[in-house]
Amino acid sequence: MGTVRAAGAREPASATDAGAPGDGPRPGRPPLTERRKAATRLEIAREAVRLFADRGVAATTADDIAAAVGISQRTLWRYTSSKELCVRPLLSHALDFVTALMRSWPRDRPLAEAVAGTPSSLAGTSADTDAEALRDLVRLTRTEPGLRAVWLQVHHDAELVFAEVIAERTGHGPDDLEPRVQATLLNGALRIAVEQWAWGAGPHDGTLTRTIRRALDLARSGLSD
Repeated sequence: MGTVRAAGAREPASATDAGAPGDGPRPGRPPLTERRKAATRLEIAREAVRLFADRGVAATTADDIAAAVGISQRTLWRYTSSKELCVRPLLSHALDFVTALMRSWPRDRPLAEAVAGTPSSLAGTSADTDAEALRDLVRLTRTEPGLRAVWLQVHHDAELVFAEVIAERTGHGPDDLEPRVQATLLNGALRIAVEQWAWGAGPHDGTLTRTIRRALDLARSGLSD
């Protein structure tokens, strides 16, 4: 069994990500495609959340997660650098989808329309079937500081990308005040909407869609007098 640090991080090793040298082609074995790598990351995330919800983060080891997925701990470390970060793909999947939709959205239509329809657009994808896992994970962020840190980091990273997309559409630079403020409003509305949905009564797609739309309406209305 490999050594796991208190915060869940592994000891330094030669392969720290899915794209590490050890992940290259081997004799008699076809190389992994990006789609298969993404599927493996999501499966790791699902199993990690299931174990965290059942046992708590502290009581769950990297070996536990690897065994649940059916891989070795060494392979697990090719996909992530800590047990808490195992869950990141589950959190970032929808935000990546939002970003791609924003980039392709017609410039004569408000970006809020693209974002408000995201949960419905995701219906039928893996994200739809992972709604329960996402709900469990966001609920865990209230009591598990390590998972909360991952949740906030994912949104911090997304905010930077949102600012770039908004800047491209408006002719500003990504570091200008306008796109940064707009990106922060959008990102905050999305984060709080998902938290409100997860911490509420039921994880139904319609409820999440309505919550996101309401949050966007509030963000657009600005501060109250």
